[in-house]
Amino acid sequence: MRLTVFGGCGAWPAAGQACGGYLLEQDGFRLLVDPGYAVLPRLLEVVDAAAVDAVVVSHGHPDHCADLNPLLRARALSDEPPAALPVYAPAGAVDAVLALDSMRAMSRAVEPVVLTDGGRVRVGPFDVTSALLPHHLPNLGVRITDGAGTLTYSGDAGPDAALVELARDADLLLVEATYPHAVPDEDAGLLCSAVQAAEQAAAADARRIMLTHLWPGLDPATFVAAAERTGATNVSVAAPGAAQPIGS
Repeated sequence: MRLTVFGGCGAWPAAGQACGGYLLEQDGFRLLVDPGYAVLPRLLEVVDAAAVDAVVVSHGHPDHCADLNPLLRARALSDEPPAALPVYAPAGAVDAVLALDSMRAMSRAVEPVVLTDGGRVRVGPFDVTSALLPHHLPNLGVRITDGAGTLTYSGDAGPDAALVELARDADLLLVEATYPHAVPDEDAGLLCSAVQAAEQAAAADARRIMLTHLWPGLDPATFVAAAERTGATNVSVAAPGAAQPIGS
C-alpha cells in the first residue's frame, strides 16, 4: 500500500497546513482516513473527489472529520454523482458533520458503516481492525493491512495497552503526539506526547513511527527530537505531501 499525507496539525490547521488526513492506495482502491480541516483541497491536488472509494473516521472531533462535508458536496453536486461513499466510523461520530446539509443529494452521497471495538471489516483490498482507545470522545484506533504491509493509526489517544497490541510489528505506527515532552493534566491519559508515542512504538516493535496531530505553531523538529531521546529511530512527522510505501 502507499500512504500520502495531507496534514498533521492537531486542533486547527496552522497557516499553510492542514489537520490530519491520510490517503491509502492499493490496486487502484483509495481509502481516505480522518479528513480533518483543510484536507479536501490537498486531496483534490492528488485525485478527484469521485475517486475516493471509502473513508475511515477515528472519532467525531472536527479536526478529524470536518472535511467529510465538502468531500460529500464535491461528489453529490458533480455532473455525474458517483455511488454512495462508505464511511466507516464509531457510532454517532459523523452525525454532526452529516447534519450540516439538508440537501436530498447529500443523503444519497453517503453510506454510513459503524466501526466497533474489536471489529474487523474488509474495505476494498484492506483488512481493518479497530480498537477503542482512551480519548475525550469514543475513539477507535485502526490497524490496516493489505497482506504485504501494515499501518496502525491511533486517532487521538493516550498511552494504552490496546494501542500497543494494535501496533504489534506494524510497518508504520501513525500516532498522535499533541505535545513534545509532557501532556497537561487536563489531557493526561487522553492524549500522547512524542515521548509517550515513541514508548508505545517500542513496546509494539513497530518498525517506523510517524508523529501526527502536532500542536499548531510548534517546531516539528522538537517532536522528533523528543521521541529520539527515548532511543527511537526511524521517526518522522506527518508533513503535507509526504508519500511512502508501507511494507513490501
